[in-house]
Amino acid sequence: MAGQKETVDMLLAESFKELACQQAIEKITIKEITDKAGVIRPTFYNHFQDKYELLEWIIRTQILEPTKPLIHAGMTDEALLLIFTTVKSDSEFYQKAVRLEGQNSFEEITRKCIADMLLEVIHGKEHTKGKGHPWLTPEHISQYYAWSMCFVVVSWIKGGMTVEPREITDIYNYIITRSMMEVIEEL
Repeated sequence: MAGQKETVDMLLAESFKELACQQAIEKITIKEITDKAGVIRPTFYNHFQDKYELLEWIIRTQILEPTKPLIHAGMTDEALLLIFTTVKSDSEFYQKAVRLEGQNSFEEITRKCIADMLLEVIHGKEHTKGKGHPWLTPEHISQYYAWSMCFVVVSWIKGGMTVEPREITDIYNYIITRSMMEVIEEL
């Protein structure tokens, strides 16, 4: 049964992505998605609440889920590179999706997905060191990195992805591994 659900989810996602390459996401109807996927409209609502939840599913399963084993193994560079490579491989869709603004914006959905994934990773780690500062909670840390990563990803997409995935990965790592003053002084 789970395999059938995943197959339908994938059909709906691919249908949505194809439609998004042809028209603004705001204008895509559930009927258009289900017609293209070859399923009936109620099937969509058995899987997703709306097209924004479908977009969230795409971000979680196609971009973030594949990075989890890398992150858990401490391979954050490889995880970042995989994110940028995956987005670039489907650049037409993401360049359309990034235009989605306002409530349910691409940026907002992406930031939430990244924060949720980072929070899951943080909670999955054994914490052997002292508590540290009470403000440095897993929630604050996951939000901080989600905001910074989302800014880089969204800016990169909006800029036409002209910087190659390896280079944007290196740029992101450069910024987050230095103090703000070091980055400013090195400009």
